Amino acid sequence: MEAQSLPDAIARDRTLSRSQVQGEPRRPRLSNRTASILLLAALLLLWEYGTKFFEVPSFLIPPLSDVLRALWRGFYAGPLAKDGYWYHSFITLSEVLLGFFIGSTIGLVLGVAISQSDRLNALIQPYITAFQSIPKVAIAPIIIMWLGFGLGSKVAIVCLLTFFPVLVTSLAGLRAVDQDRIDLLRSLSATRWQIFQKARFPSALPYIFAGLDMAAAFSVVGAIVGEFVGADAGLGVLILQLDAQMDTGGSFSVLVVLSVMGILITTLLRRVQRRVLHWMPAEADAKTLST
Repeated sequence: MEAQSLPDAIARDRTLSRSQVQGEPRRPRLSNRTASILLLAALLLLWEYGTKFFEVPSFLIPPLSDVLRALWRGFYAGPLAKDGYWYHSFITLSEVLLGFFIGSTIGLVLGVAISQSDRLNALIQPYITAFQSIPKVAIAPIIIMWLGFGLGSKVAIVCLLTFFPVLVTSLAGLRAVDQDRIDLLRSLSATRWQIFQKARFPSALPYIFAGLDMAAAFSVVGAIVGEFVGADAGLGVLILQLDAQMDTGGSFSVLVVLSVMGILITTLLRRVQRRVLHWMPAEADAKTLST
């Protein structure tokens, strides 16, 4: 019995000596989510009372209370009200989701096709670099002129912004697979499709989701840029109308809606990533999410 308790006694002595060296016992730490909520609350309080204390003009930076009142007015209107937030949010969200899905799908399919052929990669790579370096904001007026002020032009702009991140990251991921795994599968007489299914595509998934994460943020930006250039409805149109009325609180409230929209899309995407990449270590998964 004494022999069995000796290791426990040694462990307790080491723990006690370590706590004495370090000082007081370690207190429980706040979780990341709790700390993030507390930081948000502090920033909101600073926003509300800082603008009043320093007497900042409301047309420059409105207090938080003005933004909240504008949010209440916007969402209190009916879902079909043209001056409410529900109608314009639905238009912008439709542009974002359609453009994100189409652009990401095309980027992934083209990335897979290019990665299977070195000759095709050498042929297309200069054109990819050339189109990627062109500012998409400069192309937006041309797309509006081609496709008009409707939904299609905004979806096309979002597609352009979401296409390249997925294409580039999928190409990098499909070419970053460990060569030893490829050689092992070839020694087992695996076909080209089996090598892609068992080695290349699973290894590229972290890269692909990193590209999708960037594309999700770009999709909201693309929709708003398209609506700024020319549109009949959407949150971008609403921002222009509120700016023309010098309603800075209303403009800030629309920015809050856009931020929430981006957070929801990114959160949904990251939940899908955790479900698909359940085999990845937690540290590697966190690093991929933060890229």
